[in-house]
Amino acid sequence: MEYLYDRIASELEQQIAQGVLRVGDKLPSLRIICERYRVSQSTALQAYYQLEAKSLIESRPRSGYFVHRSPKKHLSLPGVSTPGQVSGGALHEVISRVYKDMGRDGAIPLSLGVPSLELLPVAKLNKGLLKATRSLKGSGLEYEQVQGNENLRRQVARFYNNQGQPLAGEDLVVTSGCMDALAMSLMAVTQRGDTIAVESPVYFGNLQLAQSLGLQVIELPTHPQTGIEIDALKAVLNKNIKAVVLVSNFNNPLGSLMPDEHKKEVVGLIQYHGVPLIEDDLYGEVYFGTERPRSCRSFDDSGLVLWCSSVSKTLAPGYRVGWVAPGKFKEEVLRLKLYHSISATTITQEVIAGFLETGRYAHHLRGLRHTLQANALRYSRAIAEYFPGDTKVSRPQGGFMLWVEMNEKVNAVTLYDRAMRQGISIAPGNMFSLQDQYRNCMRLSYGLPWTANIEDALRRLGNLII
Repeated sequence: MEYLYDRIASELEQQIAQGVLRVGDKLPSLRIICERYRVSQSTALQAYYQLEAKSLIESRPRSGYFVHRSPKKHLSLPGVSTPGQVSGGALHEVISRVYKDMGRDGAIPLSLGVPSLELLPVAKLNKGLLKATRSLKGSGLEYEQVQGNENLRRQVARFYNNQGQPLAGEDLVVTSGCMDALAMSLMAVTQRGDTIAVESPVYFGNLQLAQSLGLQVIELPTHPQTGIEIDALKAVLNKNIKAVVLVSNFNNPLGSLMPDEHKKEVVGLIQYHGVPLIEDDLYGEVYFGTERPRSCRSFDDSGLVLWCSSVSKTLAPGYRVGWVAPGKFKEEVLRLKLYHSISATTITQEVIAGFLETGRYAHHLRGLRHTLQANALRYSRAIAEYFPGDTKVSRPQGGFMLWVEMNEKVNAVTLYDRAMRQGISIAPGNMFSLQDQYRNCMRLSYGLPWTANIEDALRRLGNLII
C-alpha cells in the first residue's frame, strides 16, 4: 500500500535522481507541498522526514529543506525463505551467548529485542505507579481477579474499537506479557507431541516455547514483505497440524506484513480445517502507515483465532502486561492461568489501564512510530552505504527489526564474535530457526536512537563482513 507521503517523497526523490533538483537546491516549503498535493502539514513533514532519513535532503534552521546529495545504491530484498519440511531440531547455543553479551558494559546492542529506554515515557510511567498505589485497594498488594484488571480489559477493548477492531473487555484475559499469552494459547489447543506450523524465520522465543511444550514445529516459506506463503500453509493443513502460529503484523525478524487479503484467506483456511490460529500481534501498534493494520482475528467469526498482544514492545517491557482474546478457548485459558499463575501483577495492570484511559498511550505511540520510521530509513541507508554491495535487506513497514542477508560465504556467528570484540552485538540468523539455515543472515534492531555512534557501529560492522 502506498501512502500520500510515500508518493510525495518518491516524486521528489525521482526529481533529485534526474537532476531536476540538484545538490544545494531549496525544496518547496511545507506550505507549498500542502497546497500542491492537498495534504496536511504532518503528511508533508512525513515525506520530508523520509528524504532526510535517506540523507537526500537536510534541514537548515529558519531556511527550510535543501538537497543534500544524490541517492546511493539501493539494496535488494532478501528472497522468500525455503525451509525444509523437517520438524524438530535444536536451537543454536548462540542464543544464550547473545543474551549474556547484550548487557555487557559499553556494547552497542543492535541485537536488542525491545525499543531503547530513551524512547519510552519512563517519568510518566513512574508517576502512574505512584497514582496506582494510592488508588488501588491495598495499594496494589492484593491479588487481581484471574481474568485480569477489569478497567484494563475495558480500556484495551476501547482502544482497539476506536481503530475499527471489534473487541469487548469480556473477550480478554490479561497475561504476564505476550509470551505468557502465547504459552497459555498453545497449552489450550495442543498436547505434547502435536505439530504446529510457523513462519520461517521466526522469533526464537516462540520456537523455544514450542520445544518446552514438547511440540514438533514445521517451518513454512515466508516472503520478507507479505509474510507466510499461503500455498505452503494450504499444503500442511492436511497433515495433522494442531495449530498455526503467525506473527501477522511486522514479523520478528523479517518485518513482513501480511496483506488483508492474505489474512482473510488464512482465516478461511483454518476455519475450513478446524485448526486454531494463534496470532502473535505484538508489533501491530508500530506501523508506519496512516492506520493500524488489521489482525487476522478481525476476519474471524468462528472463535478459532486466539489473538495475543501486549505493551512489552511499545511502552513498558518490564511491566509484563499482555493479553489474549482466546475466542472459543476462553474457559480453557482461564483454567490454565489459574493453575499456572493465578493472576498477573496487580499494580502494573492499573498503570497501563491509566495510560490507555487518558490517551497517553496513543500520544506516546505517535511519537514512537515517527522515531522508528526515521530510524528504519537511516539504518537502511547506512547498511546500503557501508555493507558489501551484494547485501540484501528487508524493507519493513513497521516494527523495529531489519533482516540482513549477506553473501553465502559469510558466517553470521563468526561475524558476531568479531563484532563483539568491537563492542557491537548482533543477532545471528540461525537463532530464528530449528533447522540449519540462515547462517549468512542477521537481525538488526533499529530500536536505538540514531546517533553518530550508531552510524559508526554500522560502518565498522560492514567492514567486518568478509
